[in-house]
Amino acid sequence: MKVNEGFVDWLLASPTPSIRYFTMVHLPGRERDDAEVLAAQREIMRQGPVPAILQAQTERGDWQPEHSYYTPKYTSTHWSMLLLAELNADGDDPRLRRGAAHMLEATEAEAVENVVREAYGLSCFWGNVLRYALHCGLAGDPRVDRIIEYLVQDAVDWQWRCKHNWDLSCAWGAARGLFGLASIPAEKRSSSVREAIQKGLDFLLVGERLVQGRFPDEGRVHKMWSRLNFPLFYQADVLFVLRVAAELVALDHPGAQPALTWLRARRMRNGRWRGASPYRRRTWPELGDVNRWVSLHAAYILRGTQDWSG
Repeated sequence: MKVNEGFVDWLLASPTPSIRYFTMVHLPGRERDDAEVLAAQREIMRQGPVPAILQAQTERGDWQPEHSYYTPKYTSTHWSMLLLAELNADGDDPRLRRGAAHMLEATEAEAVENVVREAYGLSCFWGNVLRYALHCGLAGDPRVDRIIEYLVQDAVDWQWRCKHNWDLSCAWGAARGLFGLASIPAEKRSSSVREAIQKGLDFLLVGERLVQGRFPDEGRVHKMWSRLNFPLFYQADVLFVLRVAAELVALDHPGAQPALTWLRARRMRNGRWRGASPYRRRTWPELGDVNRWVSLHAAYILRGTQDWSG
């Protein structure tokens, strides 16, 4: 997809620094040490949603008031850390490191028990934890390694099954599990991690399953599946799965092609995409224009796949 300059200018006009940063890096393809890219990265920490979220963090690294690191949705510690990673807040910032360390400490016993008992399910949770832990530079921490071990176990031995999905394989769990594993640099992925990633891709992308949303369940396709949503939390939709597949350099998978065609067809006449934000009233405000977010993600996915004059 050839990205139209007017489209890029519209994204760069966003008041949200994260959107401007990702636009520069993903669409024109500027180097991360480019002066304007570095300036946009600094602005992420100075204005917009990131400093607003961090302002509510305590010295312990958690977010108050909260009932637990998981509730209330979606402003407690786990969700705030996930959003900070999505917004590309500086993972070396002591506040992010403190938040990630707090979560690893709070979940350590549970992670150990899951691996020892060979438990399954909740990859939607552990994939997200892995995502922001790695974003904060905690690769090599034994607690992070244990989460990776659990996600591999969930993929290879249990095929992403989840008790909350009638004990069937769960698309949300697979997508979020891959979201975490995708943060491991390709050259550092073990053979077991590569196997887990491939199993996840094959499950999500078999045939036309991704577009149709026909994953094992006991009900109808979730109403969010075919919308273009941002942000999502433990959930997934077609756009999110394609984002993860793009990050894993897997968009050449035969099962991704119908979904790419579907995504192109969702583009409006003005060359943009219309988004939805189903949890906007339950999370931090002012995360940015949802139409810009989903348009950015769609263009990132489709770049190089088709000419586009917008």
